[in-house]
Amino acid sequence: MTERSNERGKSIGRLAISDALKRSFDLLAASGGLFVFAPIIVLGIVLVRLESYGPGLFAQTRIGRFGQPFICYKIRTMYSDTIHRPSHEISAAAITPLGAHLRRWKFDELPQLFNVIRGDMSLVGPRPCLESQQTLIEARRRRGVLSLRPGITGEAQVRGVDMSDPERLAAVDAEYLNTVSLVRDVKLILMTAFGAGRGDAAHK
Repeated sequence: MTERSNERGKSIGRLAISDALKRSFDLLAASGGLFVFAPIIVLGIVLVRLESYGPGLFAQTRIGRFGQPFICYKIRTMYSDTIHRPSHEISAAAITPLGAHLRRWKFDELPQLFNVIRGDMSLVGPRPCLESQQTLIEARRRRGVLSLRPGITGEAQVRGVDMSDPERLAAVDAEYLNTVSLVRDVKLILMTAFGAGRGDAAHK
């Protein structure tokens, strides 16, 4: 019994160290990224406001670590009167012409660097979902995925698995949970930067 308790204690200790390293990396990389990309974020917000009515910065409640809601920031890519539904449930016609380019190059995600600095998100992790996506939330809860901070990019995004298949998405998220490491995070970030994967696509 004592030996089993010691092993459990060591496992918890390793997870704590891994989480501390991941958080330190997130803070350092997100701070540098926000400094470098701040002009692009500001320019994007201005251009979006000029192109269509509404704010350039889009704020939406998402589900974060341990199932707690938080406000997620993005550059707006859809018309301001678009209903708040998952992207795969929204027509591609809701995306503005500029928004299509921002989504293709993933520039719309850059304001989430602020979420990373605040501790709402990580650079790498499961994609944050809406409060209405209860099937996905419960699938992630069953697999322990909600113990992770949601990410700007992640295993599922690089592999092209989106939120239209919640059980499969949660399973891929769980694979990442079981193999999470700083080296893996850097690899996923580089893969995303060089065009791997995609976000949640609106339907045609």
